[in-house]
Amino acid sequence: MDVLELFQRLGLALAIGFLVGVERGWRERGEAEGARTAGLRTFALTGLLGGISGLVGQAVGGLAFGAAFLAFSSIFTAFKWREARHDNDYSVTAIVAAMVVFMLGAYSVLGEMRVAAAAGVTAVALLAFKSVLHAWLRRLTWPEIRSAIVLAAMTFVALPILPDKGYGPYSAINPYEIWLMAVLIAGVSFAGYVFIRVAGERLGVLIAGAAGGLVASTAATLDLARRSAAGGHAGVLAGGAAVAGGVMFLRVLAVATVVDPDLFGALSVPLGGAAVTSGGLGLALAMAGRDKQSDRGAPHLGNPFDLVVVFRFAALLGAVMLAASMLRAWFGPESAVWLAAAAGLADVDAVTLSMARLAGGDVPSSTAVTAIVVVAMSNSLSKAAIGGIAGSFAFAVRFGAVMVAAVMVAAALVWLLPIDPGVELP
Repeated sequence: MDVLELFQRLGLALAIGFLVGVERGWRERGEAEGARTAGLRTFALTGLLGGISGLVGQAVGGLAFGAAFLAFSSIFTAFKWREARHDNDYSVTAIVAAMVVFMLGAYSVLGEMRVAAAAGVTAVALLAFKSVLHAWLRRLTWPEIRSAIVLAAMTFVALPILPDKGYGPYSAINPYEIWLMAVLIAGVSFAGYVFIRVAGERLGVLIAGAAGGLVASTAATLDLARRSAAGGHAGVLAGGAAVAGGVMFLRVLAVATVVDPDLFGALSVPLGGAAVTSGGLGLALAMAGRDKQSDRGAPHLGNPFDLVVVFRFAALLGAVMLAASMLRAWFGPESAVWLAAAAGLADVDAVTLSMARLAGGDVPSSTAVTAIVVVAMSNSLSKAAIGGIAGSFAFAVRFGAVMVAAVMVAAALVWLLPIDPGVELP
């Protein structure tokens, strides 16, 4: 490296130490000078020392850098030990922070500067938000921690080892896809739990519904239905599920348009009308379901998600996938609309993507448009059935009525619009 770059890297090492020193020094600003082991100047010099040690190690060998780090850590720890005995304080945060600054100082001159800068800012943020993090930790419950661990294990341990191919009759059972849906259900349920706890029942349910509609509207519906069966307010929860359904219609429109922009004109009216119907009625249900006073109290949430419900729904999804494959085998791939109706019971995006890709080629554009609308309608009716099975009676009636209304609007607009007068449904 040239001299200019060398000074830039040493300057970054000094800046990282300076930032950490500002945070550490501000916390101990009331102490007399020399009463603490490390402050602004010490941490700034530690970063610079790490950078210089890295250069020395690069020139004469890694053993020199290791010796420098060991000597620095030993001296710093000895001084902090004396301070801890005097103050009866057993926190090792300052020691770890000093080691991090030293190492980042060395990495600043030896590695990628952007990574070193990002790591330094992250370290300062962790130190600065001590009170916020501790307050958040005190508010956590054991079921929340346990659910987060289970969700992480489902996502990062179990999912990667599952085979991503079909098994069984018609190769319909894909373990990876089924488990991925289980992860989505658990994840959406956990996110909904967080939204409701932070924002209150009504606003939290609406946020969870909108977010769930972007990721997995079926999972959001199952979660909200389960909460209604556990005693949640049926109107508010049905409204959130309806909002998720409305967002799903918009998601289908967006996915199809990205693949084939020419489909937007024909799809925007039926899918947009269904989205407005579902979302508008959902908002009305949520607004009418609770007065302002009810939002002030924290609802009883229970566990973030129920593993039994998650696995039961995953098994149901496998059965639906098998049924859809059987219908595909019976009717043949040319029956795009019937295939969309069957596949929509379990999945929306796959049919939307395939029909949008085939539009104007192997499949006429008018048939592709009809199939995409039908898959969204079929999925909406399947969500209504899920709401009826998993939710309370009041939830099932409200949510089912909204879904039927949205489907009727979409069907009417498809029938009224001149997509292609020559199209005949199979």
